[in-house]
Amino acid sequence: MPHTAEWRVRLHLFEDDDGMTKAHVVLDTGTTALTGHGTAHCHPADADVPEIGDELAAGRGLQNIAQQLLDIAERDIEGTGAPRPVAQQVTGWST
Repeated sequence: MPHTAEWRVRLHLFEDDDGMTKAHVVLDTGTTALTGHGTAHCHPADADVPEIGDELAAGRGLQNIAQQLLDIAERDIEGTGAPRPVAQQVTGWST
């Protein structure tokens, strides 16, 4: 059975008095709203490029929302009685 949904994302960027760029992200699924946050701060030795701070803060805020969605999905999968997936073997040197 086909399923279609539309989720809305609102992303607000602002800079505080200390030069910290902050992102406030809201994901609205129609039944649930998740809120994420991200920050970025320009290193004193780096050139001040506001667009880079916006990109970093926004990316980190969206990454925060993504992790929340994955956590919720994992709990929902477990709630169906499905077994927890086994960790995949990683190739290469072990740590």
